[in-house]
Amino acid sequence: MNDFMLKQVIKKQSARRKFWRRSGISLIGVVALLLGVAFTFPAVAQEATPAPSPVPRELQVPAIAPEFHPTQKPLPELGRVGVDMDRQRPLTLREALALGLDNNKDIEVARQNVKIAEFDFTAARGAYDPRLSSTSYYERIISPISSFLSGGADGTTTQSDYTATARLEGLAPKFGGNYHLDFSSVRLTSNNQFTALNPQYPTGLTFSYAQPLLRGLKFDNNRRQIEIARKNLSLTDAQFRQRAIETITGVQRAYWDLVFALRNLQVQRDAVRDSRLQLEHNKRLVAEGALAPIDVVAAEAQVAGFEQTLYSSLEEVSRSENNLKNLIAVNRQSDLWSLAVVPTDSVDLAPPDISLPEALKAAMDNRPELQQSDVVREINQIDQKYFREQTKPAVDLVGSYGMVGLAGTTSGATNPLTASSVQLRDAVNRLLVNSGFAQLPEPPVQTLSPFLLGGYDQSLQNLLSNRFNNFRVGVQINLPLRNRTAQAQLGRSLVEGQRIATQREQLEQNIQVDVRNALQVVRSAEARLRAAGIARDASEQQYQSEQRKLDAGQSTVFLVLERQTALTTARGNELRAQTDLNKAIAELQRATGNALTSNNIVVRVR
Repeated sequence: MNDFMLKQVIKKQSARRKFWRRSGISLIGVVALLLGVAFTFPAVAQEATPAPSPVPRELQVPAIAPEFHPTQKPLPELGRVGVDMDRQRPLTLREALALGLDNNKDIEVARQNVKIAEFDFTAARGAYDPRLSSTSYYERIISPISSFLSGGADGTTTQSDYTATARLEGLAPKFGGNYHLDFSSVRLTSNNQFTALNPQYPTGLTFSYAQPLLRGLKFDNNRRQIEIARKNLSLTDAQFRQRAIETITGVQRAYWDLVFALRNLQVQRDAVRDSRLQLEHNKRLVAEGALAPIDVVAAEAQVAGFEQTLYSSLEEVSRSENNLKNLIAVNRQSDLWSLAVVPTDSVDLAPPDISLPEALKAAMDNRPELQQSDVVREINQIDQKYFREQTKPAVDLVGSYGMVGLAGTTSGATNPLTASSVQLRDAVNRLLVNSGFAQLPEPPVQTLSPFLLGGYDQSLQNLLSNRFNNFRVGVQINLPLRNRTAQAQLGRSLVEGQRIATQREQLEQNIQVDVRNALQVVRSAEARLRAAGIARDASEQQYQSEQRKLDAGQSTVFLVLERQTALTTARGNELRAQTDLNKAIAELQRATGNALTSNNIVVRVR
């Protein structure tokens, strides 16, 4: 025991003494106390004797496949399910991006959404399309006579007409007005004795216009719907570009995953080849007596382990290839599924030389999410403008101007009111003459104007000549007493605007975090690639050195196999670091919104 350990033991003993001194209990007192307890409670002491421990029971586990040994079969061929390895499809990254943008179903759906938004915009503008409507009918009315002046015979009057009406109506694109242009044309026949023209052709043309003076003058629902449809078209454009950027990033990641899987497969094949060469080398050394036979078994185990990893790498190739095909194939019947895709682009991509402020500015200028947020804010401003307009009272200026035309054929009937007085007038005139007085003056004769005599064309001429017209001008007021609905809708739109502003701030912050992380990943991946290259070069030198030592009898097979495994791992790490860097570059392009421009891609939205 050295001096340091002795000092530690002395310190522990002195600490124990201080504890007993502070507690006021001596060692003799503690012993006496324990003896008193034992003599006072002997029965308790006897009961405290520990019982014998139970004998553990053996678990009855059924034997499953005792002495199982898998049969030794030759290794299967390095092929992929459903792929003809003799038919290869060289594929560049740009070709993969073009196929992804052309054939990706999400891109097609986004493009269709843009077309739907275009139709919605056209439909909203259709509110100002004029509408033409017409009605034509034949009508016959038999009415009972209820007055001596009804002019009918046999106690009834019969009237029949052919009527045709047409209306042209619509909304004014500016100032919220609406108009009506009504035309009516009738051919009327009647057996009324007081009818001077039979048949007659009345026509009419009336133009009416209503102009809002307060509510609806600056903004109304139709203009609101057009503006919202226009903004939705911009929104779907931004959504389409966002989907295109996501597709580009997804294709790039899948492309580099396939590159890594194929190259990693080659690394594992090289490892199997090197391990087999080492196995043959060990066999020669065993034959020469330089190694023990057990060293051959170790090399065989190394070969088997690398072969397992080889087939796991083959499975990863199949998964990566299917993932890429799923993004670029037209459909499941495409011939691409049976081809072996061979990426041809170099993995040595240069990382972009961009600073954090430049990356943040590019993201704020190009990210489609910010453009979508701008469109949503603008739509909310449209709603606020409309609902603020709805809080005003409705005061409309209304006016109309009408023209009337009439023509017909004279009926030739005598006026019943004057026919009975002709004889009386003649008798009175005779009496006046016999008495030497002058006759009564002739009553004025009411005759029809010549321009009223004619057919349907004469009625139209009278209509267009504007001989008979009418007009009306007035103000129509609709004043709600409280108008809580419009006020509530305006308040809701204002709160919605505040919510959109808050979400915009959160979105900008999330984009900043996204850009920072993406830029950091690029920097880290670049550094890991350099370190992985150094580690791979060192592993190669160590492996070669260990082989030379083994040949000189200064090393063991175990160390050689360890170096071989380390070399394979280092090669895989370098390859993974390179593909991670390429994927990080694609992610940075997405984060800054430059995926389209960086890859020189122009997408057709419509």
